[in-house]
Amino acid sequence: MENVKRFDGKIAIVTGAGSGIGLATATQLIAGGARVVGADMSKDRLTAAAESLGKDFIPIAVDISAHDGPARVAAAASGPYDILINNAGIMDGFVPLTELEDATWEKVLSINATSMMRLTRQVLPGMIKAGHGAIVNLSSEASLRAICAGIAYSVSKHMVNGITKHIAAVYTQDGIRCNAVAPGGVSTNVGGEFLSDLSKERIAPVMSATFRGHMATPQQIADLICFLADDKAASNVNGAIIPCDNGWSVM
Repeated sequence: MENVKRFDGKIAIVTGAGSGIGLATATQLIAGGARVVGADMSKDRLTAAAESLGKDFIPIAVDISAHDGPARVAAAASGPYDILINNAGIMDGFVPLTELEDATWEKVLSINATSMMRLTRQVLPGMIKAGHGAIVNLSSEASLRAICAGIAYSVSKHMVNGITKHIAAVYTQDGIRCNAVAPGGVSTNVGGEFLSDLSKERIAPVMSATFRGHMATPQQIADLICFLADDKAASNVNGAIIPCDNGWSVM
């Protein structure tokens, strides 16, 4: 029997594809037979990724939060897209409400949630017309508990969960599946430094007591993302927010 790869013939979008979870996910999708439009703000990271991944990786250097960003990404390959991985995101320095500046709030929500909504809005009509589509959003442990990020990041990831559940509930009859992965700590280049003394005092001790220094690899998160993107393996999984944190969410 012919060994058919699980993503043969699929066209996917991965945001934040130049490094970390996004690059690991793009690598697995391509290994599974997909063509991947990889979006990232860093042209240098994308160039390196393209050299590694070959002709099935279509790089597009873009600020996904820019007004024309989602449309540019969606136009990078002829649709409809089969898979959308909304991975791009930034941290917030663990800044609490009393120290929060409007600019931080607006930037974090714009990149982590609004751009995700807008890109999905670009891609979803083609999926609906085709009668199928798998969307995986990157949420966070911060959407499950209040004490592992600053307010802007936490709120943005709660928004991601809301977007995920809305899409799953409304468009399941159109053959669309939408799920989210909620990682704990991951070894990536996304900054996780504490920019607030108050957070160092009140958040860091709680995190260290439960988190215990466990850091996932990008590949471990990509494994779950690709499982959810697989129409056969995850055919009946829709609207789920799945922790990928070595049990941190239950400690």
